[in-house]
Amino acid sequence: MTKPWRLLGTQSETKKISLLVSLTREFGQNPQASVTPTCLQCHPGGRVNVKQEKHSMPHLATVIGARYYMNGYEAEEGSDAKVSFRSPRDSTGHGSHTASIAAGRYVANMNYMGLAAGGARGGAPMARIAVYKTCWDSGCYDVDLLAAFDDAIRDGVHILSLSLGAESPQGDYFNDAISIGSFHAANRGVLVVASAGNEGNPGSATNLAPWMLTVAASSTDRDFTSDITLGSGVKITGESLSLFEMNASTRIISASEAFAGYFTPYQSSYCLESSLNKTKTKGKVLVCRHVESSTESKVAKSKIVKEAGGVGMILIDETDQDVAIPFVIPSAIVGRKIGEKILSYLKRTRMPLSRIFRAKTVLGAQPAPRVAAFSSKGPNALNPEILKPDVTAPGLNILAAWSPAAGNMFNILSGTSMACPHVTGIATLVKAVHPSWSPSAIKSAIMTTATILDKRHRPIKADPEQRRANSFDYGSGFVNPARVLEPYLIYDSEPTDFVAFLCSIGYDQRSLHLVTRDNSTCDRAFSTASDLNYPSITVPNLKNNFSVTRVVTNVGKARSIYKAVVSSPPGVDVTVMPNRLIFTGIGQKIKFTVNFKVTATSKGYAFGFLSWTNRRSQVTSPLVVQVAHGNHGLIR
Repeated sequence: MTKPWRLLGTQSETKKISLLVSLTREFGQNPQASVTPTCLQCHPGGRVNVKQEKHSMPHLATVIGARYYMNGYEAEEGSDAKVSFRSPRDSTGHGSHTASIAAGRYVANMNYMGLAAGGARGGAPMARIAVYKTCWDSGCYDVDLLAAFDDAIRDGVHILSLSLGAESPQGDYFNDAISIGSFHAANRGVLVVASAGNEGNPGSATNLAPWMLTVAASSTDRDFTSDITLGSGVKITGESLSLFEMNASTRIISASEAFAGYFTPYQSSYCLESSLNKTKTKGKVLVCRHVESSTESKVAKSKIVKEAGGVGMILIDETDQDVAIPFVIPSAIVGRKIGEKILSYLKRTRMPLSRIFRAKTVLGAQPAPRVAAFSSKGPNALNPEILKPDVTAPGLNILAAWSPAAGNMFNILSGTSMACPHVTGIATLVKAVHPSWSPSAIKSAIMTTATILDKRHRPIKADPEQRRANSFDYGSGFVNPARVLEPYLIYDSEPTDFVAFLCSIGYDQRSLHLVTRDNSTCDRAFSTASDLNYPSITVPNLKNNFSVTRVVTNVGKARSIYKAVVSSPPGVDVTVMPNRLIFTGIGQKIKFTVNFKVTATSKGYAFGFLSWTNRRSQVTSPLVVQVAHGNHGLIR
């Protein structure tokens, strides 16, 4: 029983209660929002046979049942191990937060201590929620995860939402509980939506199985900022949720100048516990450095500064993540470049001063959406033929419900944990409108209607450098709920296609059965993994010429014609045969071939797209290609 799983919100680290699955995680009690986690159940009557503890919550009409799982936890940690609640109840808020994003009821005046005030609701507020809590203080255990998957499938859920995942790099599918559980869910018509991860590096995305919908995180057009003024008159904007502010300018020093005891100035610059000299710190604003992704450690630094007598803190986030934090003293986060300018001001000024103002809500100040710096990225480290993540959705500084057991009614969190339930809500609406659609059809609709342009109709950018983003950042693009109910064409797959996929990547009978748990064989296998009928196309090792096939199903107007529009990746010529699709009926399927030919040497991956278009619609798939090293058969 392994336990590599963690919640994928930057507010939570592995040591926090990592919750779990279907729709999110623990069971909260919030009378103002129908929230609390985990999986959606859409069958008439909304009854779930709950054998474990069940809470009576008449004000949460959408929460129809809850289970919790401890067998794996107790086997590893002991039955006498202390837990917050030996029940499905939410002790940390993460489950309530993610569930409310997916299916929370409308709240007229939702806000976080006055910030981000306004009306809000979840993506599918009329959906029913069933909770499956599998994770505890020390993590999540395979036996508990798989038991929860089994129960959710048996209970008749339609969508499973997982705001958790393994550490990167992810293990093979037959060693990965989420991959196995989600395979069986997809095999029974249940779509699994999962977070991509918060490691932020190339190739760090997890939840990589092609039968899952994997979600990256991006920003909205709303920021939470705190103004900083320096004695030189320079004004700086930082990120913060702190409502504390300074009444006047005061002395500012680098935390390295306040080193104490056996700590070096370098160590003290990170404001470590007991590293600050109280005499040097008292009454001053300290400039601290930070290198981790943990929200808790950022808040802890403000507590350390406060306990040492400091009156404010400017935190230089060396990872430039733009995550707003509820500090305990006037504080703000700045990036590396601005941080270095502040430190330069301190060095050249005999009596440097600073004043930090309280946080405020700012709309439209930056391009949006932007891919969040912490969001895990492709290429797919397990099978590069399958593009991951699949899409991106809002996951930076997201306001949603919170468990009163954790202290507040609402909270602002960041992470792919928050992005995942945005897509869960959208998928739920698609399932409600198209109840006969398969998980792959719903996934295709979400992917092919996504956009790669921001609100200003410019290419989406990626933090922290605000470089032009690509498919390894956002997959097919930013989700577009306004278009998703009418995708016109879909790329569908059957469970047998996923078996053929596993065979194409070299699974023998034994390893195949570890995933499928049946007597499946490799009688039918794709020539390459790229031939899975996926809504995106990735060719990771292109040698001169290569072709892939796809099949699209008409779900739009019965009589319709589509023309192929191609933007070829640089250095590659892409042709499509046939380049026109003529449909005469709904449900009709047409196969086409996409041919890739190297035309110029290139380094690394290149990106393009294929769109099937007519006057009414545009069905788009990303094209991701890497030319093989040492390929000399060019331009003939």
